[in-house]
Amino acid sequence: MEDKTIISFANVSANYDGKHDVLTDVSFNISNGAFYFLTGASGAGKTTLLRLIYQLHKPASGTIRLFGRECNELSRDDISALRHKMAIVFQSYSLISHMTVFDNVALPLRVRGFSNDKIKKLVTKTLEWVGLGKFANMYPMELSGGQQQRVSVARAIIIQPEILIADEPTGNLDDENASRLMELFIQMNKMLGTTVILATHNKKLLETYKFPVITVDNHHVTF
Repeated sequence: MEDKTIISFANVSANYDGKHDVLTDVSFNISNGAFYFLTGASGAGKTTLLRLIYQLHKPASGTIRLFGRECNELSRDDISALRHKMAIVFQSYSLISHMTVFDNVALPLRVRGFSNDKIKKLVTKTLEWVGLGKFANMYPMELSGGQQQRVSVARAIIIQPEILIADEPTGNLDDENASRLMELFIQMNKMLGTTVILATHNKKLLETYKFPVITVDNHHVTF
């Protein structure tokens, strides 16, 4: 039987000072195409868990496997190749202010060497999908917070990642824009089969959308 596990942690611990664990003995498997909320108190270790998945932080002990590959001994180039299959969305929009909406969204494609014709086609299609087609030539500061967050989502999803990590993406949004953003993530999950892990404090989202929840508490992770 084919193993559909896309993210696997085995007895993983993580720290930043070499002494005090932020996460301790964390083990879990996440299947391809799953959608999970990630929650827990501020400082509990949610962001550290996401950083471990995205390979921005190395575990102090234990083993992490992504896409079936053990990550502990991978080279920098191998890790870069893994990250090309993933995308991350932050609470802060992280847009480049002197670049237009079009150019912000096009950036991941330009880094990957796509042709201008291919970039124009993909960016136009993606902006239409997130409801921002007519804003392509505007600059981030000319947009509302909700619109800026949708630009950051468009930039993340244009590469059609197999894993999407979202760290409090609705934290700066009102309920209407938070719901609109959630629907985009759900469409990605259903239409493209993207594995989504979305960190949130928003109880309304947790109650409205009945996805399974990963909770980080007291250095441990429970499902």
